[in-house]
Amino acid sequence: MEAYLLNIGVLITIYAILATTLNFIMGYAGIFSLAHAVFFGIGAYVGSWLAMNVSTSLFVTLPAAAVASALVSIALALPALRVRGEYFVAASLGLQVIGVTIFSEWKSFTGGVGGLVGVPPVSLFGVEFYQPGQFLLVSLACLAAVVLIVRALAHSSFGRSLMAIRDSESAALAFGKNVALIKTYSVMISAAMTAIAGVLYGSYMSFVNVESFMLDTSVLIMAMVIIGGTGTIAGPIVGAALLLILPNALSYLSFLPQTEIGSIQQIIYGLGMALLMIFRPGGLVNRG
Repeated sequence: MEAYLLNIGVLITIYAILATTLNFIMGYAGIFSLAHAVFFGIGAYVGSWLAMNVSTSLFVTLPAAAVASALVSIALALPALRVRGEYFVAASLGLQVIGVTIFSEWKSFTGGVGGLVGVPPVSLFGVEFYQPGQFLLVSLACLAAVVLIVRALAHSSFGRSLMAIRDSESAALAFGKNVALIKTYSVMISAAMTAIAGVLYGSYMSFVNVESFMLDTSVLIMAMVIIGGTGTIAGPIVGAALLLILPNALSYLSFLPQTEIGSIQQIIYGLGMALLMIFRPGGLVNRG
């Protein structure tokens, strides 16, 4: 039972990082993206490939994955400069489809549909972290670092500029804000931090394949942000914990048919989001 709880704890921290980084552009800049799983995948593949071929040290895998993800994010930042709202969502969906195709077909790097097998555990100063309890400490430290970075940025002049763009891009332009540059930086920062979750995920699972980075993962991460509360620090963490604990709790209800658990989860997610939009549109954690 202890190992099971530790496993859930690790996954919650990894998805909390994903939700927090998506919230950075969604909640503070008003950029709604359906391509977040692509940056998650880039972090996982780059980190796993380096761990298998170069070094397992987080001082090697994390920076490399973050840089790779940030560079690819320019493909998402460019449409963000030209379109807004539902048009940008459509553009991000296109990037998501392209990303999944590349993950599936670039066999020499990603292993194709079969993925990368036997990814070694992460290490720091030569010490490997492979037990769930040890890995939970590493993932919690990474989550804390991401939250502190997002909090610091949100309370800086850059964060205030993001929120000004979110509230009214035209007004931000009128006040002399370089909207194009600010949007580009925000997307790149979000993508770079997202790669951290990918590196952790690949190492913890010791296996990476495209199934973990499909559109439904992007939708799940967005649901975590919306249910938890956009534009808040604690909201994405609460949303991640709730949406990961719920499926496991349902599996313990003996009166539910086990073959239908997935469908029941989707119904509950959809109903929960609909009720939240009606009775608590700001999410479980309101902006303070």
